[in-house]
Amino acid sequence: MKPGNLIGATIIAIALVVAAIAFAIVSSILNDASEGSDQRLTRLQARIDAQDDRIDQLTGDVRALNSEITRLEIAIANVDRTPVAPPVADLPVGTIVADEDLLAPTDELKEIMIIAKGRYNKTVKQPRNSMMKELLGNPRQNYSTDCQAVTNSKLVDALETRRIGNFRVTMLKPALDSFERVMNRLKETDPDIYEQVGTAGALCARLIRGSTRSVSNHSWGTAIDITLEGALDRFADGGTQFGLLILAEYFNDEGWYWGAGYGREDSMHFEAGEDLIRSWVEQGLL
Repeated sequence: MKPGNLIGATIIAIALVVAAIAFAIVSSILNDASEGSDQRLTRLQARIDAQDDRIDQLTGDVRALNSEITRLEIAIANVDRTPVAPPVADLPVGTIVADEDLLAPTDELKEIMIIAKGRYNKTVKQPRNSMMKELLGNPRQNYSTDCQAVTNSKLVDALETRRIGNFRVTMLKPALDSFERVMNRLKETDPDIYEQVGTAGALCARLIRGSTRSVSNHSWGTAIDITLEGALDRFADGGTQFGLLILAEYFNDEGWYWGAGYGREDSMHFEAGEDLIRSWVEQGLL
């Protein structure tokens, strides 16, 4: 072989060796980098999994706390009924206490308590006359402040008289079903109050007291006035009987509006809320 050819072959061989070494080094570096990235991704995924587990744990804790709050509210209503503030009679008429200042329950169902209005009717809309007439029709053509008969044949057909608790009551059938659920819940959680609940009336086609135009929702058989131990709550004094505070929560949960939210407080009065009535119509119950 000629010297020139040998030198050329040697250079090519050296170049190939160098190239092989360089390739090996680069591959090693890339492998190391890849392994490092995989390790980092693995660590990050482990942290994410740990955070997800923590979120699940905290979510469970929140559910448990909510259940405990509900249990404590019921326990307070049934066990510790010692007042922590003076009754409404010792305060100026019309005084309203902030939610956080709501008085604790007492032993007397009829003891007058100050109403924390902001605590109730939060998600329940007061049913207006225009909506009631649109969905259910007019109970009768003329009204007075005295109770009169319902003459709307469609409403008459939807009325029913039923014994609920210790009394008989006449209302629209779906209203009776809903009211009965409220009373069954009260019987389960507060049997002592349940035994003392009565009514001052439900179905009554008349004008709202003090008005010459507005029709009472009693006219449609979707409202009821509640008594405790045979006594009515005093109208428009800014307070309510203690037992009605318990009932108000149950009625609100069922979709009923509490009359304590009126401009002139009417705590004995409960009426099916707008959304509840609309649902009855949509379900074909009316």
